Amino acid sequence: MRRLTLAQFLVVSLFLWGAVMAATTAQAQIIPGFGMGSSSSAENSAQSDLAQAIRDAADGGVNVIVIGENGQIITATSPRSDSAPKASGQDAMGGASILMKVQSRVSKFRESLRGRLNTLPSSFTEVAYILRATSPDGRIMRYVEILGWSLLLFLGAMIVTRELYGKRFARRLVESRVRDAPQGYRQKMPFLVFRFLMGIGGTLITMLLAYITGALIFGPANDLSVQITITAIYVAFFAARTVSDIWRMILSPYLSQYRIPRFSDRDARRLYFWARILATYDITAIMFSTWIADFGLNYDVYAFTYGVLALVGAVGNSAMVLFNARPISRAIRGGKPAVETTYLARILSITWAPALIVYIAFTWLKLAFDLVLEQAVSIPLVAGTYGVFISVIVVYGVINYIIERFFARLRKVEQINSDLAAADASEDDGDAEVVDRPPLKSHPIATYEDLSRRVAGILAFVAGIYALIKIWNPDTTMLESSGLSRGLDATTILFIGYILYHFFRIWIDSKIAEETGDLPAAEMGDEGGMTGASRLATLLPLFRGAILSVVIVSIGLIALLELGINVSPLFAGAGVVGLAVGFGAQTLVRDIFSGAFFLIDDAFRKGEYIDTGEVKGTVEKISVRSFQLRHHLGALNTIPFGEIKVLTNYSRDWVIMKLPLRVTYDTDVERVRKLIKNLGVQLLDDPVIGENFIQPLKSQGVIEMQDSAMIIRVKFMTKPGDQWLVRKKVYEEIRELFGREGIRFAHREVTVRLADGKVDDLNEAQKKAVAGAVQSALEEEETSTPKKGVDDR
Repeated sequence: MRRLTLAQFLVVSLFLWGAVMAATTAQAQIIPGFGMGSSSSAENSAQSDLAQAIRDAADGGVNVIVIGENGQIITATSPRSDSAPKASGQDAMGGASILMKVQSRVSKFRESLRGRLNTLPSSFTEVAYILRATSPDGRIMRYVEILGWSLLLFLGAMIVTRELYGKRFARRLVESRVRDAPQGYRQKMPFLVFRFLMGIGGTLITMLLAYITGALIFGPANDLSVQITITAIYVAFFAARTVSDIWRMILSPYLSQYRIPRFSDRDARRLYFWARILATYDITAIMFSTWIADFGLNYDVYAFTYGVLALVGAVGNSAMVLFNARPISRAIRGGKPAVETTYLARILSITWAPALIVYIAFTWLKLAFDLVLEQAVSIPLVAGTYGVFISVIVVYGVINYIIERFFARLRKVEQINSDLAAADASEDDGDAEVVDRPPLKSHPIATYEDLSRRVAGILAFVAGIYALIKIWNPDTTMLESSGLSRGLDATTILFIGYILYHFFRIWIDSKIAEETGDLPAAEMGDEGGMTGASRLATLLPLFRGAILSVVIVSIGLIALLELGINVSPLFAGAGVVGLAVGFGAQTLVRDIFSGAFFLIDDAFRKGEYIDTGEVKGTVEKISVRSFQLRHHLGALNTIPFGEIKVLTNYSRDWVIMKLPLRVTYDTDVERVRKLIKNLGVQLLDDPVIGENFIQPLKSQGVIEMQDSAMIIRVKFMTKPGDQWLVRKKVYEEIRELFGREGIRFAHREVTVRLADGKVDDLNEAQKKAVAGAVQSALEEEETSTPKKGVDDR
């Protein structure tokens, strides 16, 4: 208990001379050892009793003494001497279990509550007497009149402020900054903060006008009780208007384009109405309870009033949560259905409402417990809730605003580049058919901006937890304990590791996209052989896994060291496991080392068309021990590196395509050579395939003589992957050229000679037998002809 100060001693002395009762800033407590009046009528005895009362007040920390007009103490009851029993009780319960301690506190709560309820009627009588004594004119209604006149002054000042400040100054500045379709925090936050500050300015002007008007009408308030009352009213007005402006900034009920949460106009206005009304009530209840405490009135009345008002506020806030649960849950999911959101967002959208109601109920119960036991009351419910809420909103909003400002220039550059690329594509392929392809699934954190927003959300959550801890227990030393401190350090290290992991992953993925972004996409079912990716694009996926593994292992080991765990046995165990793997998985080791040497030799890259002797196809994926080949007919083959004996790469540097042509024996070979040469020159100027040639089309002359045809071969050289498109065009042009020049293609023929030469005497059955023998001969020749070096495609 506090000692009596000099100022309080002077106030008590004034009471001795018959002055009005004084009001101080702490709770009223009663002097021990005095009854409902003094039975002694002697003046010396009365003065002796009052002197003793002053000494007892000094020892007990009493701030208010109720004295009658004759200088006698009017009311006196036995003091609440909880300090000594409390100390002895703590000593007695020091070795008890938690259950026993809880039972003891509950019993103490019941006894204290019963005692306060029994003394509550007389406490109200005492409060009424003190209020009349502290009132300048001795009437309790004086305080009600002060409240009523203050509200009328506020109403008049609000009207004047709206006409002069709002319509002629603030509205002009605010409306000039309104955009039709603002994007993101970068464009929304400055306007919302500016409008909030303009609202604060209007509130301050309203309070100033009301105060000046009241001073002009009623004169300055010299009485201390009047000053305390007016201060409480003005603080409540400012706090209520400020909280209302905060909700208007967040929900933007009348400017939907600036609304950051995903609310409909109806839901936003309804939630704004609920939040505004309840915030005003909660602030009024807190200030009224604080006013009772500051007047030093009876503590039982203060506790009863504060507890009941807080209960009504808790019920109202719970009702607001229940009536607005569905739109708030939809806003948490970003306006998406539950099945389309992440698991964390789905769980949060379901559990936030019951968790908040439980928090409100627990907060009121703790408040009631503290009030009944006359313990230090923590920060009020509404203030604590708004403290956590504002901490999260401010941290998340500020970080997202900085993120968007930082990435704004980068987005502009990307937008310009994409527009230019789209314009070029539309000019080049204006008449081409647009093929819609399903979008590829990407990682939810695909860019540095996505990572920054994820970090902003985590930091906002941490800020809310920290604010919650400080609000519930400002003097807590829990964060300084050794075990929890180590846990927080380990969590910080894991958080840094999380950022580093995604930072390196995004960097590697962006490099892979840069290396593979310009490669032509092969059509599904095409014959393959496209130009492969760069060597960096081939190796980066392997490096990504290695780098990310190193980051994860390093961060994990550092976190274990921070927790005090010895990691030396882990290294020894890793050595033993590595030795066992080396002996027991020799095939795996062979595949890994073979793959390493293949990649070092740059034998193939991702996207190249290769042949391993048994299978062929386009390289789709490369792992540590194997790679996958996609055949041009769709089959996907996985080949371990250790199984490769010979590897043929069809996608390096250049490709020569040789095409055999079957012509009849009466064809002029020299004429065909000249025609093919002229055709090759013409194809160099072709707008579609002209740039693909490295060497033009030309004839190699007759390479084979068959029974029914001469085989003339033509060839050309192109870039890898372009030979298939060029071959189609070459075949088409040669067919048209031979048709114009009268050059005939030779077809397979079989001449059947009969022994007697009487062909006309054959019946239908004999003719069919001869045709069957011819067909059998053709098929036998087709299957028995060797095709060395000929591509089966």
